[in-house]
Amino acid sequence: MGSLSRSRMFVIAALITAAILGGAYTLGHTLGRAGTPGDHGGFGGPGQVDAGSAYPADDGSAPSPDHAPDPGTDGRADRDAGTPPSASAPAPSPSASDAADGYADEDLGTAQPEEAQLPPEPAGPYGARLTTGGPAVALTFDDGPDPRYTPQTLAVLREFHVRATFCLVGENALAYPGLVRAIVADGHTLCNHSWDHDVALGSRSAALILADLTRTNNAIRAAVPQARIAYYRQPGGNWSPAVVAVARQLGMTSLHWTVDPRDWTLPGAGNIASMVTANAFPGAVVLLHDAGGNRQGTVNALYPILISLSRRFVIAPLPTGPAVPQPPTGTAPAAPPGSPSDAEQSSQAQSPPG
Repeated sequence: MGSLSRSRMFVIAALITAAILGGAYTLGHTLGRAGTPGDHGGFGGPGQVDAGSAYPADDGSAPSPDHAPDPGTDGRADRDAGTPPSASAPAPSPSASDAADGYADEDLGTAQPEEAQLPPEPAGPYGARLTTGGPAVALTFDDGPDPRYTPQTLAVLREFHVRATFCLVGENALAYPGLVRAIVADGHTLCNHSWDHDVALGSRSAALILADLTRTNNAIRAAVPQARIAYYRQPGGNWSPAVVAVARQLGMTSLHWTVDPRDWTLPGAGNIASMVTANAFPGAVVLLHDAGGNRQGTVNALYPILISLSRRFVIAPLPTGPAVPQPPTGTAPAAPPGSPSDAEQSSQAQSPPG
């Protein structure tokens, strides 16, 4: 019996010891968790951050869970977080035009169709646009379409879900109407770039300027009858009051640029990309080329350009909605006094392409 009593005493002692150790472990574990990062109170413990208010919006922190945006309102909070929209509010469907070309304005940050085309800009040459007039950066491509480089350019832009503005030469639009349709199908903006890239067009007679721009518009519209041609870019940037006035008479805003990597000199993809990315700013209009020579360097430069700019800016095509009404111009304006005659232009030196 004595032996049995001692055995019972050992069992009871063991149970008491286990209970004490278990309680100590639980207490220590609880105390240890109170100050771990990630818990509600942080290192400061409860009360360090007011649980009843969101974090300040400008300190880079996310809102508190109690005041986070309701994902059931429009799905925006879920999309921003990189997760699918909540089931209670499906993401909005793309419009019919977006469905046709595979783009969604929400994803692209592009100008909406109802946004009016840009008006003249007083700071530009004779009122030609220098900027987008807002935070967006506009990529523009001159001298096309070209059967080798325009399709490559369109493919890269499509890969990055970016829309741009294409300044078309009339004779090229007439030769490659399928490429004009491809440009419009992808949602890009159209711009008249004269019939045959005449850098001296601005100093010719108003009648010849009008005939050239009208012929170019007709060639573009033969491929895309319903598309708006809201802009005109003078080859070489050789602007004059006459060419700006005629473009305005035809409903087009004259378009210059603010960033020019001179890709037509074939400096190589690296130099083109570095020039664009280093000089771009909110509102910049970037001049590039998808035709007029070997443009493979420009196509290759698009990858680093788009990676860099898309992280820093919204990239958008120039808007083409109905323009703000402008005073009627009547007949084509006369050339400015002292302008050389058309015969004299044949002997003038050609400017770099633009």
